[in-house]
Amino acid sequence: MIEFVNLISSWAIPVIIVFIPLYAAYRKIPVYESFVDGAKDGFDTAIRIIPHLVGMMVAISVFRASGAMDLFLGWLKPLCLKLGIPSEVLPLALLRPITGAGSLAFTTDLISQFGPDSMIGRIASTIQGSTDTTLYVITVYFGAIGIRKAGYALKVGLISDAVGFVASILICYLVFA
Repeated sequence: MIEFVNLISSWAIPVIIVFIPLYAAYRKIPVYESFVDGAKDGFDTAIRIIPHLVGMMVAISVFRASGAMDLFLGWLKPLCLKLGIPSEVLPLALLRPITGAGSLAFTTDLISQFGPDSMIGRIASTIQGSTDTTLYVITVYFGAIGIRKAGYALKVGLISDAVGFVASILICYLVFA
């Protein structure tokens, strides 16, 4: 079974790269022209979302530099200790919805410090894979298509991140403890 999965993995991308232009040629779709048109649209989209990205990055920097993140984590630590949640992964719960690169760097630090097979390393890895960069996604995608009212999407995204955080901890304790 593992050999079969490895075979599919090694051939999947080359097959897709060959299949798409061949299928487009069969359907008489101008592949290169379609690609160039898409690239032009992508550039315009990138220009439109730059103000949203700058605003988000400034807000993240202010949140971290002001000490608000440390204050908030200080309030949560006693509760998390009572619930059996390692306090080392708390910053990850706050960083992950905000920034993918920042949360990945924090996860890497936790794994370097505690090891990949430690409970903290496993929980951090599971959180990293089970939650999303909600604020970034809303900023980029909603900004790209001009949606101004994102309140419900933000609430659902952050609730999903919280559920992913809690589920990651529970599953790691069930599987690895």
